[in-house]
Amino acid sequence: MKKSISVLFTIFMLFLSLLASGCTGDASESADKIKVGTWKTAQTIQPFLYQDYIDDRYSVEVLPFTNPGDQKAALLAGSLDMTGTTIALAITAASKGEPVVVVCGLADKCSAIVVREDSDIMAPADLKGKTIAYVPGTMHHVLLLETLEQAGLDPETDVTLQRIDFFDMGQALSQGKVDAFCSGEPYPSLAMANGYGRVLIYPYYGDSVGTINAGMLTTRDNIEHDREKIQALVTAHARATEYLNSDQDEWLAMSAEFGTNPQVLKIAQDNMELSWYMDENYVRQAGELALRMKDLGMISEIPDMESLFDLSFVEQARMDMESENL
Repeated sequence: MKKSISVLFTIFMLFLSLLASGCTGDASESADKIKVGTWKTAQTIQPFLYQDYIDDRYSVEVLPFTNPGDQKAALLAGSLDMTGTTIALAITAASKGEPVVVVCGLADKCSAIVVREDSDIMAPADLKGKTIAYVPGTMHHVLLLETLEQAGLDPETDVTLQRIDFFDMGQALSQGKVDAFCSGEPYPSLAMANGYGRVLIYPYYGDSVGTINAGMLTTRDNIEHDREKIQALVTAHARATEYLNSDQDEWLAMSAEFGTNPQVLKIAQDNMELSWYMDENYVRQAGELALRMKDLGMISEIPDMESLFDLSFVEQARMDMESENL
């Protein structure tokens, strides 16, 4: 009799175990699956933490990219719900009539103009007659031209701009093929860590473009038909950003897992800012960027900046986090 009771008890517990696992599987399968694009860099790390800060109703898959253009294309094709991109690319997309919306910040700063360590170039004006590596159509391109203008140099006649991929700029500089390059982190700090380069200037001008760099992009259709999901993503982004900003050592340690030397990240730390909040001044600076891009022929029309940037999501995230801290 005792043996029968024991067998029945074992079967009952096995049933409960299967039932529990079945319920867990159903919950996982019923979760709303979200796909988010970003880069595997220190300044774009936040999406990798979304799952820790989002409602259990959502299951977040993060897809790493190397090209912001590919990210935007995947978003418009419906393969992503939200993605990181540069503000310059978002402006370009909107100027073409593409239905994109920036819903929160991602990263600020991250740019630098680098010269050889032993160079006699000590100020931007000294770039006259020099060859500078750049990638056309990027934020760094705009900031480089802004720097040349501030120094009174004509990019058409006073310097030689040479198109070189970001990955190859350091080698070109170290071999003397170029005199300077304008790029984003970690390449400037890598040049410093390896001893062949030094930063000439961090090209940020508060009266114009400022330090804005990248944001998180979605589509008008996503906002119209699934606003709650986009809000959940933005709030998760804000919480992840605040966490990483509160523990810089943890931020750099996590970022090193992407393959960048911790020493390089430490050098780059002050030139990288994780962001989420946007305000009217942010939109104003983006408008200055759009003006510069039109002047440079990068876009033919300046898009409606108020439509391109939707500040309601960051405002809701701000209120949600403030209420949690009361």
